[in-house]
Amino acid sequence: MNPWLPETPAKRIGRDAIRAGFRLYLRLLALLCGCRFDLRELDELSHRGEPMVVVANHPSLLDAVILASCLPNAVCIMKASLMHNLLLGAGARMARYIVNDAPLPMIRHAISELRDGACLVIFPEGTRTSETPVGPCASTAGVIAARAGVPVQTLLIEMSSLYLGKQWPIWMPPKLPLTVRVRLGKRFDTIAQPHDFGKEIERYFRSQLDPEVITDHAHRAMDTDTQEG
Repeated sequence: MNPWLPETPAKRIGRDAIRAGFRLYLRLLALLCGCRFDLRELDELSHRGEPMVVVANHPSLLDAVILASCLPNAVCIMKASLMHNLLLGAGARMARYIVNDAPLPMIRHAISELRDGACLVIFPEGTRTSETPVGPCASTAGVIAARAGVPVQTLLIEMSSLYLGKQWPIWMPPKLPLTVRVRLGKRFDTIAQPHDFGKEIERYFRSQLDPEVITDHAHRAMDTDTQEG
C-alpha cells in the first residue's frame, strides 16, 4: 500500500507509469535492436474503453510487456515472487496487480477490478508455452468473466522465433529482425460453461496458431546461430 496516495489514484498512476515505461522499452527495442512490432489491432482494442478479460497465448517473456504497453487500465495476474522483484515489484504493487498464490482471493480481487472498469490480462497457460503452439489452459478466465458479467477477448501473439520462450537458451540471441504481431481473436460475450472454458480456449488457440510455422522459424534461427558460433 502507498501511504501517500489513496488506492484509486495510486493504482491509476501505477498502471499509467507501467504502460508508458513498457511503451518506451518497445520503442527502444525497435530502434536499437531492429525488432518489429505489429500492434495495430491491439491498439484498436485499447480504444473500446470497456471492462473485459483479455486472454492470450504466452510464447515469450515479452508478452506481458506488450499487452501492458497498449491496454489502458490494465491489471495483470502475476506470480507472488514477482511482487518482490527489484525491477517490477514496486510498480506492480502500486498498480494493484493481482497475486495468484490463493485462488479465491485472486478471483474476488479480479472481479472487483473488472467492476471498477479495469482490463484484466490473463495467460491461461499459466506460464510460457511449453508445447507448440499452446499448452494446457486453465478455466480461471472464464470463471472470472462469468461472475463479473464481462466479455472475454482473445489475442493471438505470433513471433518470428521462440526467443525468450520456455525452450530458448538464455544465452542465444534471436535472429534479427525479431517480428512480433498481435491479432484480435474471438470475442466471447458470454461464457456458457465457465469451468470448461480452459478446454474451449485451448482448442481455439490450437485452431488459430500454426505450429509448423512457429517451429520452422525457431529451428532456422537456432541452426543459423549454431553455424555462426
